[in-house]
Amino acid sequence: MIDNPRSPRVRAVAKLAKRHARADTGVFLVEGPQAVIEALAFRADLLVDIFITRSARDRYVDLVQSATERGIDVVNVSDAVLDTMADTVTPQGVLATCRQFSVEIADLLASGPRLVAILEEIRDPGNAGTIIRAADAAGADGVIFTGNSVDAYNPKVVRSTTGSLFHVPVAQNGTLDEALAAVRAAGMQVLAADVKGADLPRVRDILTAPTAWVFGNEAHGLPDDQLRLADRVVKVPIYGHAESLNLATAASVCLYESAFAQRS
Repeated sequence: MIDNPRSPRVRAVAKLAKRHARADTGVFLVEGPQAVIEALAFRADLLVDIFITRSARDRYVDLVQSATERGIDVVNVSDAVLDTMADTVTPQGVLATCRQFSVEIADLLASGPRLVAILEEIRDPGNAGTIIRAADAAGADGVIFTGNSVDAYNPKVVRSTTGSLFHVPVAQNGTLDEALAAVRAAGMQVLAADVKGADLPRVRDILTAPTAWVFGNEAHGLPDDQLRLADRVVKVPIYGHAESLNLATAASVCLYESAFAQRS
């Protein structure tokens, strides 16, 4: 039982909420039972430790058994210790540390993908995580973070994916130019999502082709010079009185429209 919130081990885990600590160690936080269960099911080889409170151990017996069978250390901690380690205000009694597993863009595209999301200068971790989750649900082959986008291993991004981070290949740290060159070399068309574009229902005939969707910054979108790099610029039309759509919502619609077309 670890019961001292000020112990070096506890402080080392808590530091993983900071990008520099994740970069230095190559390790990130996985918070909540569902995310840890997905990590165990899909990337157990990368899990380092699982930390669990006494009450959570009683609730998540299968999780503990699965981790133990895989030789992963399950460490008992007090509620105060878990509160210190976690990035959330009200943690759910379980968190893990996991080694990062970003892939290179070339590797992500090596198997002939049909649907990819490119996130250019996306800063909001909730948006980024939700788009990863939507890409996973739509059967996309990967997500590429470009420019100064939020770190894919930011705790809020990881939580927002609800485990989908462990299902979908994610590449990051490249430039948009590099990503577009790579997806075109892989035989994909490039569609940019922007309010200046054509209504999405009007371009459904082209969505059956392998597609890389580009989504821009929440506040500024994609600048004109980047929009010109796309094969088509497309928008999700608003038929009601809403001023706009949240980026993650619009991205989910675009990804699913492509998924519907490719599977029709």
